Amino acid sequence: MTTTLRPAGPQTATPDGGADRRWLICANGRPVGTVRTVARRYGSYRVGRIEELEVTDGLRRGRGTVAVLAAEEVLRAWGCHRAEVTVPVQAQPALALALALGYVETNLHLLKRIGRPAPLGGGLTIRPIGPAEFPDWLAATKAEFQAHLRAAGFSADQAAQRCAAEHTRLLLQGHATQDAALRRLLVEGRPVGSLWLALDNGLLPDGSPLAWVMTIEVAPEHRGNGYGRELLLAAERECLAAGVRDLGLNVYSGNTVALGLYASLGYRTARRVLTKTLL
Repeated sequence: MTTTLRPAGPQTATPDGGADRRWLICANGRPVGTVRTVARRYGSYRVGRIEELEVTDGLRRGRGTVAVLAAEEVLRAWGCHRAEVTVPVQAQPALALALALGYVETNLHLLKRIGRPAPLGGGLTIRPIGPAEFPDWLAATKAEFQAHLRAAGFSADQAAQRCAAEHTRLLLQGHATQDAALRRLLVEGRPVGSLWLALDNGLLPDGSPLAWVMTIEVAPEHRGNGYGRELLLAAERECLAAGVRDLGLNVYSGNTVALGLYASLGYRTARRVLTKTLL
């Protein structure tokens, strides 16, 4: 029995100059599932994503495997040298499939329904990051993001281009970007860390608005004093003030210290992100 992909609609362009298309998974011409391919453009290179894979018939006949491999060929044709898949934590068969096809877990998406966070600790203050300090904060944030990308297998040039594209898109008006809360944590007037919170990160399946912690940074010499926890609680207070009850964040796989902190505050893993180099 032959499994192939057939377009389910026209190919469309993404805002960044990439491509997006949905496909029918067909067995001998009969639809048995769907999949979506997306190519995101970061400067001169593209990263592909395989999304919304669903096999409705013949799951155990290898059709999911063939569909993913065919989707990878689409991404190669679009100029992608890397593929990413996001797997819900409860979808164990999908995770097993991705691992069997050579995908490697790089990070996790965690979510929390916010209750009533604790008040700010004594001697601590939170204030906005203003225009004068924004350039230095942005440079440090970019450097940390690029370091994570390099650790995940990106070249120096790819990391720099992806970082530049993402930060330009997300902070279009700099420190005054709408729905971006940029905050500095101070201890008795001395800066010890910072927070970048995106208050509009889309909607959950039930229609609830979702905010996202983009970065939390604590200066190396001040780590281990609970300031990361204080910044997370500050993010939760910002969300509640904006009428948002659900908060998500990204953590890189293997960061056991951060995972322990997030778990202690009630964050739970919702999705796994895996990547693969397309040769």
